Amino acid sequence: MFKKILLFIAFSSTALLLGGCSRQLAETGNVQGQTDEQIPVATPLPNPLSLAALKVKTYDGSDIKIESELPETATYRQYLASYQSDGLKINGLLTVPKGTPPEGGWPAIIFNHGYIPPEQYRTTERYEAYVGGFASRGFVVFKPDYRGHGSSEGQPTGAYFSPGYTIDVLNALASVRKLPEVNKDRIGMWGHSMGGSITLRVVSVDPSIKAAVIWGGVVADYPEFIQRWSNRRPWQPSPRENSASRSTRAQFVAQYGTPEENPTFWQSISPWAELSNLQTPIQLHHARADESVPWQFSESLYNKLQALGKPSELYLYDNSNHNLSGAAFSQAMSRSVQFFQAHL
Repeated sequence: MFKKILLFIAFSSTALLLGGCSRQLAETGNVQGQTDEQIPVATPLPNPLSLAALKVKTYDGSDIKIESELPETATYRQYLASYQSDGLKINGLLTVPKGTPPEGGWPAIIFNHGYIPPEQYRTTERYEAYVGGFASRGFVVFKPDYRGHGSSEGQPTGAYFSPGYTIDVLNALASVRKLPEVNKDRIGMWGHSMGGSITLRVVSVDPSIKAAVIWGGVVADYPEFIQRWSNRRPWQPSPRENSASRSTRAQFVAQYGTPEENPTFWQSISPWAELSNLQTPIQLHHARADESVPWQFSESLYNKLQALGKPSELYLYDNSNHNLSGAAFSQAMSRSVQFFQAHL
Protein backbone atom coordinates (compact mmCIF):
# COMPACT_ATOMS: atom_id res chain seq x y z
CA MET A 1 0.00 0.00 0.00
CA PHE A 2 2.82 2.43 0.86
CA LYS A 3 4.47 1.78 -2.54
CA LYS A 4 1.17 2.48 -4.36
CA ILE A 5 0.81 5.82 -2.55
CA LEU A 6 4.36 6.82 -3.52
CA LEU A 7 3.73 5.85 -7.15
CA PHE A 8 0.52 7.88 -7.18
CA ILE A 9 2.29 10.95 -5.74
CA ALA A 10 5.13 10.63 -8.27
CA PHE A 11 2.71 10.27 -11.19
CA SER A 12 0.66 13.26 -10.01
CA SER A 13 3.76 15.42 -9.65
CA THR A 14 4.92 14.50 -13.16
CA ALA A 15 1.48 15.30 -14.59
CA LEU A 16 1.47 18.68 -12.87
CA LEU A 17 4.96 19.44 -14.18
CA LEU A 18 4.03 18.49 -17.74
CA GLY A 19 0.79 20.40 -17.50
CA GLY A 20 2.66 23.49 -16.36
CA CYS A 21 5.12 23.16 -19.22
CA SER A 22 2.26 22.74 -21.68
CA ARG A 23 0.55 25.87 -20.40
CA GLN A 24 3.83 27.78 -20.47
CA LEU A 25 4.48 26.67 -24.05
CA ALA A 26 0.97 27.61 -25.10
CA GLU A 27 1.19 31.03 -23.47
CA THR A 28 4.77 31.98 -24.35
CA GLY A 29 5.73 29.65 -27.18
CA ASN A 30 8.67 28.43 -25.11
CA VAL A 31 9.52 26.09 -22.26
CA GLN A 32 11.61 27.41 -19.36
CA GLY A 33 15.28 26.90 -20.12
CA GLN A 34 14.77 26.43 -23.86
CA THR A 35 15.69 29.24 -26.25
CA ASP A 36 13.82 30.27 -29.40
CA GLU A 37 16.65 28.88 -31.52
CA GLN A 38 16.08 25.41 -30.06
CA ILE A 39 12.38 25.28 -31.02
CA PRO A 40 11.77 24.31 -34.66
CA VAL A 41 9.29 26.69 -36.27
CA ALA A 42 7.23 25.26 -39.12
CA THR A 43 7.20 27.47 -42.21
CA PRO A 44 3.71 27.52 -43.72
CA LEU A 45 3.61 26.12 -47.23
CA PRO A 46 2.49 28.56 -49.93
CA ASN A 47 -0.86 27.96 -51.57
CA PRO A 48 -0.34 25.72 -54.65
CA LEU A 49 -1.85 28.49 -56.81
CA SER A 50 0.71 31.04 -55.64
CA LEU A 51 3.40 32.22 -58.02
CA ALA A 52 6.01 31.16 -55.47
CA ALA A 53 4.76 27.57 -55.51
CA LEU A 54 4.45 27.45 -59.30
CA LYS A 55 7.96 28.84 -59.79
CA VAL A 56 9.69 26.13 -57.76
CA LYS A 57 7.80 23.28 -59.39
CA THR A 58 9.49 21.35 -62.22
CA TYR A 59 7.81 21.07 -65.62
CA ASP A 60 9.44 18.36 -67.70
CA GLY A 61 6.49 17.57 -69.94
CA SER A 62 7.22 14.62 -72.21
CA ASP A 63 7.74 13.70 -75.81
CA ILE A 64 4.56 14.51 -77.67
CA LYS A 65 2.92 11.31 -78.88
CA ILE A 66 0.98 11.34 -82.13
CA GLU A 67 -2.28 9.49 -81.54
CA SER A 68 -3.73 9.89 -85.03
CA GLU A 69 -3.37 12.02 -88.14
CA LEU A 70 -6.23 14.30 -89.16
CA PRO A 71 -7.15 15.49 -92.67
CA GLU A 72 -4.61 18.02 -93.90
CA THR A 73 -5.17 21.33 -95.66
CA ALA A 74 -3.18 23.02 -98.40
CA THR A 75 -1.01 24.81 -95.84
CA TYR A 76 -0.73 22.59 -92.74
CA ARG A 77 -1.03 19.11 -91.25
CA GLN A 78 -2.91 18.30 -88.06
CA TYR A 79 -2.61 15.55 -85.48
CA LEU A 80 -4.36 14.34 -82.39
CA ALA A 81 -1.52 14.21 -79.89
CA SER A 82 -0.88 13.66 -76.20
CA TYR A 83 1.69 14.46 -73.52
CA GLN A 84 2.23 13.97 -69.78
CA SER A 85 1.40 16.51 -67.08
CA ASP A 86 1.44 15.74 -63.35
CA GLY A 87 1.29 12.04 -64.18
CA LEU A 88 -1.80 12.56 -66.35
CA LYS A 89 -2.21 11.91 -70.05
CA ILE A 90 -3.38 15.20 -71.58
CA ASN A 91 -4.57 15.37 -75.16
CA GLY A 92 -4.07 18.21 -77.58
CA LEU A 93 -4.26 19.38 -81.17
CA LEU A 94 -0.91 19.70 -82.95
CA THR A 95 -0.86 21.73 -86.16
CA VAL A 96 2.33 21.89 -88.27
CA PRO A 97 2.85 24.10 -91.33
CA LYS A 98 3.71 22.49 -94.63
CA GLY A 99 6.90 23.38 -96.43
CA THR A 100 10.50 23.75 -95.43
CA PRO A 101 10.91 25.11 -91.89
CA PRO A 102 13.18 28.12 -91.37
CA GLU A 103 16.69 27.57 -90.07
CA GLY A 104 16.44 26.43 -86.46
CA GLY A 105 12.84 25.26 -86.82
CA TRP A 106 9.35 26.71 -86.92
CA PRO A 107 8.27 29.27 -84.34
CA ALA A 108 5.50 27.86 -82.16
CA ILE A 109 2.40 29.09 -80.32
CA ILE A 110 0.87 27.41 -77.28
CA PHE A 111 -2.87 27.94 -77.75
CA ASN A 112 -4.90 28.22 -74.51
CA HIS A 113 -8.61 27.80 -75.17
CA GLY A 114 -11.37 29.40 -73.15
CA TYR A 115 -14.00 27.81 -70.96
CA ILE A 116 -16.02 25.02 -72.56
CA PRO A 117 -17.94 22.55 -70.36
CA PRO A 118 -15.47 19.65 -70.04
CA GLU A 119 -17.98 17.01 -71.17
CA GLN A 120 -18.77 19.04 -74.28
CA TYR A 121 -15.15 19.77 -75.13
CA ARG A 122 -13.69 18.03 -78.19
CA THR A 123 -10.08 18.42 -79.28
CA THR A 124 -10.93 19.03 -82.92
CA GLU A 125 -13.96 21.30 -82.43
CA ARG A 126 -14.08 25.10 -82.13
CA TYR A 127 -11.18 27.49 -82.70
CA GLU A 128 -10.56 26.00 -86.16
CA ALA A 129 -10.22 29.42 -87.80
CA TYR A 130 -7.95 30.68 -85.02
CA VAL A 131 -5.57 27.71 -85.15
CA GLY A 132 -5.60 27.63 -88.95
CA GLY A 133 -4.95 31.36 -89.13
CA PHE A 134 -1.68 30.97 -87.25
CA ALA A 135 -0.58 27.67 -88.80
CA SER A 136 -1.12 28.92 -92.35
CA ARG A 137 1.27 31.76 -91.60
CA GLY A 138 4.15 29.54 -90.52
CA PHE A 139 3.58 28.78 -86.83
CA VAL A 140 3.41 25.37 -85.20
CA VAL A 141 0.31 25.53 -82.97
CA PHE A 142 -0.31 23.24 -80.01
CA LYS A 143 -3.68 23.47 -78.26
CA PRO A 144 -3.66 21.48 -74.99
CA ASP A 145 -7.03 20.23 -73.78
CA TYR A 146 -6.35 20.63 -70.00
CA ARG A 147 -7.01 17.88 -67.49
CA GLY A 148 -10.54 16.52 -67.34
CA HIS A 149 -11.47 17.95 -70.75
CA GLY A 150 -12.77 15.56 -73.37
CA SER A 151 -10.83 12.33 -72.94
CA SER A 152 -7.86 13.86 -71.07
CA GLU A 153 -7.14 12.19 -67.75
CA GLY A 154 -7.78 13.85 -64.40
CA GLN A 155 -10.52 16.09 -63.06
CA PRO A 156 -11.40 19.59 -64.32
CA THR A 157 -10.21 21.88 -61.54
CA GLY A 158 -10.87 25.32 -63.00
CA ALA A 159 -8.34 28.05 -63.74
CA TYR A 160 -8.95 30.89 -61.28
CA PHE A 161 -8.67 29.09 -57.94
CA SER A 162 -6.62 26.00 -58.83
CA PRO A 163 -3.17 25.59 -60.45
CA GLY A 164 -4.11 22.48 -62.47
CA TYR A 165 -4.64 24.03 -65.90
CA THR A 166 -1.61 26.29 -65.50
CA ILE A 167 0.52 23.24 -64.72
CA ASP A 168 -0.85 21.48 -67.81
CA VAL A 169 0.09 24.44 -70.00
CA LEU A 170 3.59 24.71 -68.52
CA ASN A 171 4.09 21.01 -69.25
CA ALA A 172 2.71 21.52 -72.76
CA LEU A 173 5.30 24.26 -73.24
CA ALA A 174 8.08 21.91 -72.13
CA SER A 175 6.74 19.20 -74.44
CA VAL A 176 6.57 21.47 -77.49
CA ARG A 177 10.19 22.45 -76.90
CA LYS A 178 11.09 18.78 -77.47
CA LEU A 179 9.60 18.72 -80.98
CA PRO A 180 12.46 18.52 -83.51
CA GLU A 181 10.65 20.78 -86.00
CA VAL A 182 10.21 23.59 -83.44
CA ASN A 183 12.67 26.33 -82.58
CA LYS A 184 12.58 26.13 -78.78
CA ASP A 185 13.79 29.72 -78.49
CA ARG A 186 10.88 31.10 -80.55
CA ILE A 187 7.75 30.16 -78.62
CA GLY A 188 4.80 32.41 -77.89
CA MET A 189 1.43 31.96 -76.22
CA TRP A 190 -2.15 32.81 -77.17
CA GLY A 191 -5.14 32.72 -74.84
CA HIS A 192 -8.86 33.37 -75.03
CA SER A 193 -11.12 34.21 -72.08
CA MET A 194 -10.19 31.69 -69.33
CA GLY A 195 -7.16 30.84 -71.46
CA GLY A 196 -6.12 34.48 -71.18
CA SER A 197 -6.00 34.13 -67.40
CA ILE A 198 -3.87 30.99 -67.78
CA THR A 199 -1.60 32.77 -70.25
CA LEU A 200 -0.97 35.69 -67.90
CA ARG A 201 -0.15 33.31 -65.05
CA VAL A 202 2.19 31.21 -67.22
CA VAL A 203 4.22 34.16 -68.52
CA SER A 204 4.59 35.30 -64.91
CA VAL A 205 6.14 31.92 -64.10
CA ASP A 206 8.23 31.34 -67.26
CA PRO A 207 9.96 34.47 -68.62
CA SER A 208 11.29 32.58 -71.66
CA ILE A 209 7.98 33.00 -73.54
CA LYS A 210 8.74 35.56 -76.24
CA ALA A 211 5.28 37.04 -76.77
CA ALA A 212 1.72 36.63 -75.52
CA VAL A 213 -1.57 37.56 -77.19
CA ILE A 214 -4.85 37.51 -75.25
CA TRP A 215 -8.36 37.84 -76.67
CA GLY A 216 -11.27 38.64 -74.33
CA GLY A 217 -9.15 37.61 -71.38
CA VAL A 218 -10.06 37.23 -67.72
CA VAL A 219 -6.94 39.19 -66.83
CA ALA A 220 -8.10 41.46 -64.00
CA ASP A 221 -6.39 41.53 -60.64
CA TYR A 222 -8.32 39.62 -57.98
CA PRO A 223 -9.94 42.65 -56.30
CA GLU A 224 -11.46 43.74 -59.62
CA PHE A 225 -12.22 40.14 -60.57
CA ILE A 226 -14.20 39.60 -57.37
CA GLN A 227 -15.94 42.99 -57.25
CA ARG A 228 -16.80 43.50 -60.90
CA TRP A 229 -17.22 40.12 -62.55
CA SER A 230 -20.41 38.16 -62.15
CA ASN A 231 -21.52 35.76 -64.81
CA ARG A 232 -24.06 37.49 -67.00
CA ARG A 233 -25.31 34.11 -68.07
CA PRO A 234 -25.94 31.79 -65.09
CA TRP A 235 -23.17 29.19 -64.91
CA GLN A 236 -23.97 25.68 -63.81
CA PRO A 237 -21.01 23.36 -63.24
CA SER A 238 -21.08 20.16 -65.25
CA PRO A 239 -21.34 16.76 -63.52
CA ARG A 240 -17.60 16.20 -63.92
CA GLU A 241 -16.83 19.63 -62.47
CA ASN A 242 -19.13 18.92 -59.53
CA SER A 243 -17.38 15.61 -58.87
CA ALA A 244 -13.99 17.35 -58.94
CA SER A 245 -14.93 19.52 -55.92
CA ARG A 246 -13.24 22.45 -57.63
CA SER A 247 -12.43 25.47 -55.51
CA THR A 248 -14.65 28.50 -55.97
CA ARG A 249 -14.45 32.21 -55.38
CA ALA A 250 -16.82 31.93 -52.41
CA GLN A 251 -14.70 29.20 -50.81
CA PHE A 252 -11.50 31.24 -51.17
CA VAL A 253 -13.14 34.33 -49.67
CA ALA A 254 -14.56 32.27 -46.81
CA GLN A 255 -11.15 30.70 -46.12
CA TYR A 256 -8.79 33.63 -46.68
CA GLY A 257 -11.00 36.71 -46.41
CA THR A 258 -11.52 39.31 -49.10
CA PRO A 259 -8.62 41.03 -50.90
CA GLU A 260 -9.20 44.04 -48.65
CA GLU A 261 -9.07 41.90 -45.51
CA ASN A 262 -6.09 39.78 -46.53
CA PRO A 263 -4.17 41.53 -49.33
CA THR A 264 -0.98 39.53 -48.69
CA PHE A 265 -2.64 36.25 -49.58
CA TRP A 266 -4.39 37.55 -52.69
CA GLN A 267 -1.18 39.15 -53.94
CA SER A 268 0.59 35.82 -53.50
CA ILE A 269 -1.74 34.13 -56.01
CA SER A 270 -2.07 37.05 -58.44
CA PRO A 271 0.06 37.46 -61.58
CA TRP A 272 -0.39 41.19 -61.10
CA ALA A 273 2.06 41.03 -58.19
CA GLU A 274 4.73 39.91 -60.70
CA LEU A 275 4.03 42.45 -63.47
CA SER A 276 7.03 44.57 -62.50
CA ASN A 277 9.24 41.56 -63.33
CA LEU A 278 7.41 40.65 -66.52
CA GLN A 279 9.65 40.15 -69.55
CA THR A 280 7.07 38.99 -72.11
CA PRO A 281 5.47 41.59 -74.45
CA ILE A 282 1.67 41.34 -74.30
CA GLN A 283 -0.97 42.25 -76.86
CA LEU A 284 -4.61 42.51 -75.71
CA HIS A 285 -7.81 42.36 -77.75
CA HIS A 286 -11.33 42.88 -76.39
CA ALA A 287 -14.78 43.72 -77.72
CA ARG A 288 -16.63 46.53 -75.97
CA ALA A 289 -19.84 44.49 -76.32
CA ASP A 290 -18.28 41.33 -74.86
CA GLU A 291 -21.18 39.46 -73.29
CA SER A 292 -19.03 37.26 -71.07
CA VAL A 293 -15.96 39.16 -69.81
CA PRO A 294 -15.85 42.93 -69.13
CA TRP A 295 -13.61 44.71 -71.60
CA GLN A 296 -12.38 46.85 -68.70
CA PHE A 297 -10.35 43.83 -67.52
CA SER A 298 -8.05 44.22 -70.53
CA GLU A 299 -7.97 47.99 -70.16
CA SER A 300 -6.94 47.70 -66.49
CA LEU A 301 -4.10 45.30 -67.32
CA TYR A 302 -2.93 47.48 -70.20
CA ASN A 303 -2.90 50.63 -68.03
CA LYS A 304 -0.87 48.80 -65.37
CA LEU A 305 1.62 47.49 -67.94
CA GLN A 306 2.01 50.95 -69.43
CA ALA A 307 2.57 52.48 -65.99
CA LEU A 308 5.35 49.93 -65.43
CA GLY A 309 6.91 50.64 -68.82
CA LYS A 310 6.22 47.11 -70.10
CA PRO A 311 5.79 46.52 -73.86
CA SER A 312 2.06 46.11 -74.41
CA GLU A 313 -0.71 46.87 -76.87
CA LEU A 314 -4.48 47.13 -76.47
CA TYR A 315 -7.11 46.94 -79.22
CA LEU A 316 -10.80 47.47 -78.46
CA TYR A 317 -13.49 46.56 -80.98
CA ASP A 318 -17.00 47.92 -81.41
CA ASN A 319 -19.87 45.81 -82.77
CA SER A 320 -18.33 42.45 -81.90
CA ASN A 321 -18.63 39.80 -79.21
CA HIS A 322 -16.60 37.63 -76.82
CA ASN A 323 -15.16 35.61 -79.73
CA LEU A 324 -14.38 38.75 -81.77
CA SER A 325 -16.57 37.48 -84.58
CA GLY A 326 -17.19 39.30 -87.86
CA ALA A 327 -14.92 42.04 -89.14
CA ALA A 328 -13.15 42.24 -85.79
CA PHE A 329 -11.83 38.69 -86.25
CA SER A 330 -9.83 39.56 -89.37
CA GLN A 331 -8.41 42.67 -87.73
CA ALA A 332 -7.49 40.90 -84.51
CA MET A 333 -5.95 37.93 -86.34
CA SER A 334 -3.86 40.18 -88.59
CA ARG A 335 -2.60 42.16 -85.59
CA SER A 336 -1.89 38.98 -83.63
CA VAL A 337 0.10 37.42 -86.46
CA GLN A 338 2.15 40.61 -86.91
CA PHE A 339 2.84 40.74 -83.18
CA PHE A 340 4.07 37.15 -83.10
CA GLN A 341 6.15 37.68 -86.25
CA ALA A 342 7.79 40.72 -84.66
CA HIS A 343 8.70 38.96 -81.40
CA LEU A 344 9.22 35.27 -82.21
